[in-house]
Amino acid sequence: MPNSKNQAAVAVLRKQVESAKGLFLADYSGLNLKAQRQLRRKVREAGGELIVTKNTLLKLVLKDNNVDVDKIAKELEGQNVTLFANNDVVMPLKALVEFAKEGDKPVLKAGLLGTEILSMAKVKQLASLPSKNELIAQLLRTLNNPARNLVSVLSAPVRDLVYALSAIGKKKGATV
Repeated sequence: MPNSKNQAAVAVLRKQVESAKGLFLADYSGLNLKAQRQLRRKVREAGGELIVTKNTLLKLVLKDNNVDVDKIAKELEGQNVTLFANNDVVMPLKALVEFAKEGDKPVLKAGLLGTEILSMAKVKQLASLPSKNELIAQLLRTLNNPARNLVSVLSAPVRDLVYALSAIGKKKGATV
């Protein structure tokens, strides 16, 4: 019979797993407390949540959410920190990867997108994608360019007329 502390932890984990769009496991062993706080702050600012969970409880919750835990059983060993990406999957993952580049810790082990288990190549590819805000900015730039070009083309005859009149005025000695 599980104790009440574990039952409460499973209930909280279940809510987090169900609300998260993506879930990533990383080995955080060797990361000091100051670095852990910095990492948590960066991930929180990026829209994610970083939590140290018990592997057995996480396995239980993932099984309940139709995830084939046998495929990631090896990754669910040791000291793991779980990254829950709530709104945007890319930004919290990018924050984790960029932090890991600075100090080689934490090391990504596995990723889940919904119930799909991602390979490390897919996780790295996902981390290299532009964020949602960057994609929106690119889209707006792309949509804005034709309008800008149209305004430039339509204003060209007026601009040319002003240049021609200015040149005629200079030639005749008048000041414009």
